[in-house]
Amino acid sequence: MGLGLVVVEVCTRNEMALLPLEELEEKFPESAVMRTDCLNMCNLCRARPYAMVNETRIYADTKEECLKQVEEAVQEEIKQFFGE
Repeated sequence: MGLGLVVVEVCTRNEMALLPLEELEEKFPESAVMRTDCLNMCNLCRARPYAMVNETRIYADTKEECLKQVEEAVQEEIKQFFGE
């Protein structure tokens, strides 16, 4: 795991934790995935897949949709950082 300009945080109890999120670090070397026991969003955690991207909540109806939105958010954060 790198230091990451973009930090993706996932609760281990959420559906998103079932995905191979570390692939994001390979696809986007500027990112770092952190799995934690709790992100203190229990109601959201139980209701739908979600992740935090640089402290911005990303959620969707399915974990696949959520992963797509997380990737888009990571790309946007990288783009903003480098001023592209």
